[in-house]
Amino acid sequence: MPYLSPLKLADEQLTPTSLKEQLDALFEYQRQEFQNNHPITDLVYARSEYMDQLLQRLWQYYGFSEIDNLCLVAVGGYGRAELHPLSDIDILLLSLTPPPESVKAKLSEFITLLWDLRLEVGHAVRTVQECADIGREDLTVATNLQEARLLSGCEDTFYRLKTIILADSFWPSDVFFEAKVKEQKERHARYHDTTYNLEPDIKSSPGGLRDIHTLGWVARRHFGATSLLEMSHFGFLTDSEYRELKECQDFLWRIRFALHLELKRYDNRLTFAHQAGVAELLGFTGKGNTAVETMMKEFYRTLRRVAELNQMLLRLFDQAIISEGEQPEAEILDDDFQRRGSLIEARKPALFQSRPETILDMFIHIANDSTIEDVGPATMRQLRTARRRLNKFLHTIPEAREKFMTLVRHPNSLYKAFSLMHKLGVLATYLPQWSHIVGQMQFDLFHVYTVDEHSIRVLKHIHTFSQPENAAVHPICCEVYPRLQKKELLLLAAMFHDIGKGRGGDHSEIGSVEAYDFCLEHGLSKPEAKLVSWLVKSHLLMSVTAQRRDIYDPEVIAEFAKQVRDEEYLDNLVCLTVADICATNSELWNSWKRTLLAELYHSTQRALRRGLENPVDVRDRIRHNQQMASAQLRKEGFTSREIELLWHRFKADYFLRHTYQQIAWHSEHLLRMEDADGTQILFGEKASRGGTEMFIYTKDQPSLFAKVVAELDRRNLSVLDAQIMESKDDYTLDTFIILDQNGEPIDESQHVGLIRSLKQVIKEGKLTAIKLRRTPRNLKHFNVKTRVDFIPTKRRKQTLMEFVALDTPGLLAKIGATFAELNINLHGAKITTIGERAEDLFILTSSTDSLLTYEEQEQLKELLIQNVSELMPS
Repeated sequence: MPYLSPLKLADEQLTPTSLKEQLDALFEYQRQEFQNNHPITDLVYARSEYMDQLLQRLWQYYGFSEIDNLCLVAVGGYGRAELHPLSDIDILLLSLTPPPESVKAKLSEFITLLWDLRLEVGHAVRTVQECADIGREDLTVATNLQEARLLSGCEDTFYRLKTIILADSFWPSDVFFEAKVKEQKERHARYHDTTYNLEPDIKSSPGGLRDIHTLGWVARRHFGATSLLEMSHFGFLTDSEYRELKECQDFLWRIRFALHLELKRYDNRLTFAHQAGVAELLGFTGKGNTAVETMMKEFYRTLRRVAELNQMLLRLFDQAIISEGEQPEAEILDDDFQRRGSLIEARKPALFQSRPETILDMFIHIANDSTIEDVGPATMRQLRTARRRLNKFLHTIPEAREKFMTLVRHPNSLYKAFSLMHKLGVLATYLPQWSHIVGQMQFDLFHVYTVDEHSIRVLKHIHTFSQPENAAVHPICCEVYPRLQKKELLLLAAMFHDIGKGRGGDHSEIGSVEAYDFCLEHGLSKPEAKLVSWLVKSHLLMSVTAQRRDIYDPEVIAEFAKQVRDEEYLDNLVCLTVADICATNSELWNSWKRTLLAELYHSTQRALRRGLENPVDVRDRIRHNQQMASAQLRKEGFTSREIELLWHRFKADYFLRHTYQQIAWHSEHLLRMEDADGTQILFGEKASRGGTEMFIYTKDQPSLFAKVVAELDRRNLSVLDAQIMESKDDYTLDTFIILDQNGEPIDESQHVGLIRSLKQVIKEGKLTAIKLRRTPRNLKHFNVKTRVDFIPTKRRKQTLMEFVALDTPGLLAKIGATFAELNINLHGAKITTIGERAEDLFILTSSTDSLLTYEEQEQLKELLIQNVSELMPS
């Protein structure tokens, strides 16, 4: 026998050592049975039964059975007899009157032994009256008491408790229902109201086990139903819905059980660190991340099914518990639909099955009337049935295609209609490609949502561009989007931009072809289809160019403008790019990205208006910056002669790559310097481009960049962007955008200390030792191959190098030290972090200020990979 029943253990075996051995044997037995695909319900209930027997045996051992009016009660999940390997053991030590000190001491010994066994025990010692008083005030306690189950001890005491908590006056069902719905809404809000977070909580995420529990709690309180099966007997859950909910619960239980087998401490978050191990335990296989992605797709689809059933059933409960006899009058919308309050309802019981295209009519009504919030529960049930019985995708029905395009062109469709279409599974029913991306995860730290949820959020962000109040955050998009003549083309591109993910190959290419075919099928012209197809294919072009290329280089602008071709394409692309960034991760959009994209947009717009055959005249830009900066400096009292003498030392590139505000700021401080040969370090007064702007002026010296970034790294500061320049007389004019260890701008209180330490480093001319730090936990499970590529360019003297690696602590400092080791000069850097990946661009010259030869490139590549490997997790 793998483990003994605790009821069979003799008194001398009830020691922590012996009992730990028994619990370890149970754990290993259940692990083996789980891997042998034993039914999960058996395993969950068997663990609870074992714990019942253990607690009953210990209760007997400590002599509690001899004490009048005392009993041991299981509450919460344990009260439901549902225990996973690391589940909390929630118990109530219940009595009629407060126990004497001698009994309290024994109870304390009992609980201490359970803790010694490394069990997660949640306990309370209360009288029946205390439970009643606390339960009336505390919703969580009231909910736990609902599921109370007697384990051992005085039955009369337990009966008195049940009599109180089952009384109508103890949390009336209508009050309890409204409180649990409010609690669920607050819990969902903590998870961004989506089932599609990439590191979800199996219990608490929308669609998780808590949503099933909520249904059970409400049904138990109002109907007295103690299980899902009993709920179906009351007519609120059909047999098929019961089977579906049971199937979903079993799958979530298997996921949770596997996670608990992987963990050492209690947790229900399915983090990147444990997804691969859980997938393996569940028997998912495949190369690379395939096993994880397959498991997570099934997991997300399960969450969506639970969330949908939860929403439908809670609305039915609402009608039965809260609104019985108080239903608002139905308002007829047309022959097929009516609205009741804020919900839309189908007027015929089999409308969607007889005429599936009317599903889209329902969402046109929702787009027409912003006061319609959602779909009525009976109509939702009808929609679920029709969806399952439909033997073809809706887009194959000509009338449905027409209605879909009506929605795409509707000015209010983005506000609510498309979100509901996704939430209720209609987009997946309409378009086979969309059904492929439902629940499609992306195993990285860059994306926060699944592909389908991300795509819906892109549409939502595009909607914000029509609202003037967002102009401060998205000035270009709020100007451009309202004047787009055919907004539907941008919306179709947003729907298709990631639709090719998860199918192998380049998702942009796959989506581009499918978008073109879709447009022609839906009656768009070839030029319109071509624009949508190009947007899908090129949706990453603008962000990559802005963040990883030197956008002050006329050659880069000319090349980008050739790919964009005309302003209509540019206007659509900038809106798609910004919405895509914002919908990927709420923390990605900042003033730095806004500045880069604005610069690229305006430079490209000027190039297109000037004509691609007429290259940019950088002298105009330089003249403009000098005139504006000079006017600002003269207002501060500086003479034209003073300004000219200073600027005569600067190269033309300096005036091209800085704004006139930066030029005036630098110049004012340099003109006020008492020691013209000294070092000047300035910090911007306000956060700039998402971080703190730092300007360093000093006599140039070998490997200055390496020394600066090594010192910043020592102080746990990171570099977001760097612009490395020198004057004609060998002084640096270097600008860094830096962040603190939390990714925020540097606090002003740190400026003085940082200036002091950097001046000391520059004075000593020594490279700060790079400290090796532990790789953050969330990076350890990602494998990013270090890659060094040299980009072809028409630059006669400078080499462009692209560097990709895992973004470990000290990475930039190690790169700078490698440049110093090979006497390579750095002239500019674009530092980009995308989730777990560092994707940086460096502008380099050799020690003789010329292009790197092939041999020098190979030497640099080899040494970089070697040096950076020292930082990588083993």
